[in-house]
Amino acid sequence: MDALTSSPLGWLCVGLTMLFGVTVLCTAKKSLVEKANVLVWSLLPALLGLLCMAVLGAGGGLVVFGVVCLVSSVYLGGRALLPVGDKAVLITGSDTGIGHALAKYLDSLGFVVFAGVLNKDGSGAEELRRTCSQRLSLLQMDITNATQVKEAYRKVSEKVQNTGLWGVVNNAGILGFPADGELLPMSMYRQCMEVNFFGAVEVSNTFLPLLRKSQGRLVNMSSMAGGIPLPRYAAYGASKAALSMFSGVMRQELSKWGIKVAAIHPSGFRTGIQGTSDLWEKQEKELMENLPADTRQDYGEDYLLGLKNYLLRMPEYCEADLSPLLSAVLHALLAKRPHGLYTPGKGAYLPLCIFCYFPVWFYDFFISKMLSTESAPRALRTSEAERKNL
Repeated sequence: MDALTSSPLGWLCVGLTMLFGVTVLCTAKKSLVEKANVLVWSLLPALLGLLCMAVLGAGGGLVVFGVVCLVSSVYLGGRALLPVGDKAVLITGSDTGIGHALAKYLDSLGFVVFAGVLNKDGSGAEELRRTCSQRLSLLQMDITNATQVKEAYRKVSEKVQNTGLWGVVNNAGILGFPADGELLPMSMYRQCMEVNFFGAVEVSNTFLPLLRKSQGRLVNMSSMAGGIPLPRYAAYGASKAALSMFSGVMRQELSKWGIKVAAIHPSGFRTGIQGTSDLWEKQEKELMENLPADTRQDYGEDYLLGLKNYLLRMPEYCEADLSPLLSAVLHALLAKRPHGLYTPGKGAYLPLCIFCYFPVWFYDFFISKMLSTESAPRALRTSEAERKNL
């Protein structure tokens, strides 16, 4: 240590260490960065820098310390959040699930929340009225109805006036009936695209003038199925993939206006997106009525009836705690340098990495093992039995 402080370069190293620590702590004080992360990422570089300078000498230690400071500064810059202030955010699909939880969460943090709901007189809207602050405003907003979207824009414009709207969270979406793509009626494909993609595009383009005023954020709620192919999600996955691509293009195009765009690809969360038993029966009936006779014969009644059991079991494999997802949306809204893509939830990032960086056959094998089904279509079972008997 005496050698460290016996030269001007050594004192420079010590001074830079102190300056870095003070800067990090001041940044953390002004933002919503977690205190534990701040302590770790401010103390570790300082200690590592001093250790390197003691071992390598002032010159080598300064180089190592500079690299460590750069890495930690980039990390903390990504963690640092802007103050909430009076920022206003529009959330679609706030009746239930993620949108409902997000409206409550952002309201509790002090945001001015515009909660778009499919039914302004429904139980979800009533709960938001009862539990949230007076800052929250409910908007009747079926995103497939252009008239309602324009009326919502008019109401939001009147309230935010010249300050603009800080964020739009395109959350509203439908799952449809999970089944083999061959079995789904065309109406299911069209409905998923209408809600999950065209509705989000309609909302985005309508509210972009307000985002330009504030140089705010556009956040699109996609899905794991929007980034990787998953069996039984042909209609849903295709619509979410379209939304993800839309997000990527808009991220590039809107950067010149100072607007930042993010796509959220969560893993399975327990949100109730699969709908009610009445909806399942309606969708199942529509599926069965539209099946050609030979397709029904090949798949078999037991396989087709098993699709509903798959839907009923879905919540068992989903996380009940939405906090990782809510934190991801908050970061997308407030981070000084938000990510273009977020993958909250257990296992959300691994399949995406395998799909992007491994051969397709390996990804298909991985998914087949991860999502193995209990039964096979009747025709495949019959042919397998015949081969065994030969």
